[in-house]
Formats: sequence, C-alpha cells, structure tokens
Amino acid sequence: MENKVLATVNGIEITEQDVQAFLATLGQQAAMQIQSQPDGISRVVNELVNQNLMYLDAVDKELEQDEVFKEELEKTKKNLLIQYSVNKFLIDISATEDEIVKYYNENKEKFKKSETLRASHILVKEEKQANDILEEINNGLSFEDAAEKYSECPSKDRGGDLGEFSRGSMVPEFEEAAFKAEVGETTKPIQTQFGYHIIKVIDRNEESISLLEEVKEQVKQTVISLKQQESFLNRTNELKQKYGVTINL
Repeated sequence: MENKVLATVNGIEITEQDVQAFLATLGQQAAMQIQSQPDGISRVVNELVNQNLMYLDAVDKELEQDEVFKEELEKTKKNLLIQYSVNKFLIDISATEDEIVKYYNENKEKFKKSETLRASHILVKEEKQANDILEEINNGLSFEDAAEKYSECPSKDRGGDLGEFSRGSMVPEFEEAAFKAEVGETTKPIQTQFGYHIIKVIDRNEESISLLEEVKEQVKQTVISLKQQESFLNRTNELKQKYGVTINL
C-alpha cells in the first residue's frame, strides 16, 4: 500500500502512516471527529510539521546535552525497559482447556446471572387516567395499543416495551411492583416520581449460572491473569535473592 508523503520538513517526511499513528494516540472518538472535518487531516499534518520544527530546533540548540533532559531521558528509558521486560516475560503465558474448565467449575458463583425481567409500561401523570386506562385494558384493549395511545414515555412507540432489565435499573417503586408480578400479569397503577405506571411483565429470567460457553473468554483471561501474577511474583522473589533487597520503612 502506498504511503503518501504529505509534507517534508528539512528532509523529514511526514506520511499518511504518520497521520494515522498520531490519530491513534487521540482515541477513536476524537480521531473520528477530526477525520469528519473538512480541514481535519490538514490540521494534523500542520501539527506534525510543528512538532518536527521544534525537534529540529532542539537538535540545533543541542538540548539533548542538558543535564535535566538526560535525567528525564534516563527515567523514560528505565520505565520503558521495565515495561518491556515484564511484557516479554509474561507474553507467552496462556491457559489450557483443562485450566479453563477447572477454574470455571471451582468458581461458578462468580459467573452468576442476576434475575432479569422484560416488561412494558404505560406512563401517565394522573392516577384517575391510569385507572381508566387499566379498565379499558381489562375490557379488551391490548396493552400495546393502550401504550401507543396514552403513554407519555418514548417507549410508547414500541408498545411500551422497556426491554430486559435487572434489579437496580429502575426507580424502587417501579422495580418492586415489576419483580413481584407474574409473567403476563398487568399491575395496578404504581406511583413514582415520574407519574403513574401500569406495568405488564412479558418475560422473566431467574437467577442462574452462566454456561461455560457463554463466559469462556472471560474465564480464559482470568486464568491467564492469575498465572501471570503468580509467575511475576515467583520471578521477583528469585530476583530478590539474586540482587539483594533492603527495605527501610
């Protein structure tokens, strides 16, 4: 793939790859925002030009010979070398199928799925109106049609459907009434800070343990992390014996 040169500063080429590398440092959202602007790439190129100008000026002034710079460079080098050493030591650690299965079987409680409901509701301001709507539903008007006709919540466009939710997702009064109701049941009007709700429970998923297939990647990463921690601890203990450590607290 061609790597087009977008600018040159005293012989230093600024390419499309340089621009993409710079954008990558900003994060996905900021990068997309810049790329969507007509002059976005031009601004990035100018920023890279300015950075290279400052670099050339620093070289001309021999700033790399400053003691403060040398100290900062040594700190940066040390930190990079530490991180590189740790990554190189840990990179080959993996999790076998047996280790994944063993960890899952011994820690199933960690993969518990909370009880969830799927429910619809109709929201109005006045209790009398809520009772009148409930009477219409009891007399044959479908809940979905009633929601579309009367509800003041945006969910009215979906027949009042709020989707699936767990405890802690809704205001307490709504949650208590919804989780007490049976599947298919329509509640009496419930008052909350938003008004009066008529709730219909569509489906319920009881608390359960996730199947291994559902959480296998999560389990794998957990096993790898634990093995890395153990390996790192063992390695640092070996190095303490090799180099000697004195801690004065």
